Amino acid sequence: MKTSRLLLLSAMTTTLALANPYESKQEELASVIETGKKASMTLLKTLGSNLKKHMKAEGPIAAAQFCMTSAYPLTDKVDADFGKDVSIKRISLKYRNPANKPDTGEAKVLESLQILQDQNVILPQYLVEEINKDTYKYYKPLSVNKGVCLKCHGNIKNDKLASMIKESYPEDRATGYKMNDLRGAIVVTVKK
Repeated sequence: MKTSRLLLLSAMTTTLALANPYESKQEELASVIETGKKASMTLLKTLGSNLKKHMKAEGPIAAAQFCMTSAYPLTDKVDADFGKDVSIKRISLKYRNPANKPDTGEAKVLESLQILQDQNVILPQYLVEEINKDTYKYYKPLSVNKGVCLKCHGNIKNDKLASMIKESYPEDRATGYKMNDLRGAIVVTVKK
């Protein structure tokens, strides 16, 4: 008797789950958002705390050297910590390092965000794009929200710093920003 009830309950639960695919899709989306938030915040905290430490201790040249030598290894470490079904990267239309160049779809998302910002629309905290039935991209827009960012990404006044950046990144596009400009995004790709 107990076995029959258990089988009936199991069958009803399965039927309900199949009858309402919207709920399972919403749960999947909630999981993607949670993963995206956690991964992007982990990367921001990891890079930000290190950058702040170098800037405070030795100034913008040391901070720029940190970015040149350590930002990618730290990004790779955060990426590895989230496992094989999650990948994390930074993108920008005005990238300094060509490795931050967005693919075609990512560029369209950044262009759309830029249009919104140009129209004085407050940017969303995140966007989620369904790539296919098994893959999502979570975008965390990044804006220039601290004056210290402008030392390397604004109109660079330090000649030694400007020279170092030009030498390291001859095709640098990541200058001329002002406060609150859209800088780019963190993209977290989640495979289900």
